[in-house]
Amino acid sequence: MYQLKYKRILIVGSSGAGKSTLSKLLSKKWDLPLIHLDTLFWKEGWVPTPKPEFREKIQAELEKDKWIIDGNFDSTLELRASYADLIIFLDFSKILCTYRVFKRALIYRGKTRPDMAPGCKEKIDVEFAKWVWRFPKDVRPHTLDILRNVKETDICILRNPKEVKGFLMTAPTIKNIEHHRSIST
Repeated sequence: MYQLKYKRILIVGSSGAGKSTLSKLLSKKWDLPLIHLDTLFWKEGWVPTPKPEFREKIQAELEKDKWIIDGNFDSTLELRASYADLIIFLDFSKILCTYRVFKRALIYRGKTRPDMAPGCKEKIDVEFAKWVWRFPKDVRPHTLDILRNVKETDICILRNPKEVKGFLMTAPTIKNIEHHRSIST
């Protein structure tokens, strides 16, 4: 049986870049369990999990044999990166990410997104909008520093939706690989 090269995939990037969408698609394509960091961090009503408890939850997930984990949370990026065998950084423009965050807020207004913890209804505030807008200046440099220092991990930086689409189109599915192997043997 075919063994997928990547079993622990980390997807990072600004809010609004499409981390959850990409992680869902890859989870289905590669048959890997999916963990959204937002569901580990947030409790009902947008109550944050205390940092020590959050790190314990992340550590428990990281020690599993296979996963896709999406999310930001800079304070745990280095830890998560040390376990990953593929890191995908969605390095999108602040204009696109900000637009998508506002669009998402309208679409899910008053509802909880599927990739969010139960009881956390979609919202947007000035502080969050500023964080998304300032991501390239405030968060991106630190993310790139961590990625530069990760050893023995493949890193894929995708800079726009077209590159994500190309990545998805060229990424093999387990089913296609197994079919190809059976034809060639």
